[in-house]
Amino acid sequence: MSELNIFKNIGATNHSISKHRAENDYYATDPIAAHLLLEVEPELYNIWECACGEGHLAKVFDNKNKLNKATDLIDRGYGAIENFLYCNEPYHAGDIITNPPYKYAKEFVEHALDLIDEGRYVCMFLKVLFLESRSRKQLFQQYPPKTIYISSSRINCAKNGDFNLYTSSAIAYAWFVWQKGYNLETIIKWIN
Repeated sequence: MSELNIFKNIGATNHSISKHRAENDYYATDPIAAHLLLEVEPELYNIWECACGEGHLAKVFDNKNKLNKATDLIDRGYGAIENFLYCNEPYHAGDIITNPPYKYAKEFVEHALDLIDEGRYVCMFLKVLFLESRSRKQLFQQYPPKTIYISSSRINCAKNGDFNLYTSSAIAYAWFVWQKGYNLETIIKWIN
């Protein structure tokens, strides 16, 4: 296995060559992730899926009558076109849930927490590796997640939404769930 493939398999984006990364950091999430989240957090509602891609997660939320809106920076045939990080609308009266572009994940979390009402939720589907780094440590200290749901069976994310080419995953993912105003210890649980 080449060195590039090793780094690619562990999700080390700083070692990947840009032509091997998905355009606009688009990695679609298997819809099972949305189903699993709703099983453990059934109170989620009025969801804004703010990096919806082709709608893999948003369609699940919509089918459960929990979706308020779906947006993405790029037109992929689903949702409205909007740059989430530049959205300054008044508070979103509901929850914000997505698999953000990984290189902007911290910014997505911070911005989402700014946009929601006290007591509402921000849920981000992220690599377990998101727990590492000094800058994210500061994020976790200032805004501790209420719960992190680690996927005990690998959930697939497909580069550019092509699940036919990506049938399995070498990367461990988790749902990181923040409740605005929560300031106790983070609880870690396992799903699937």
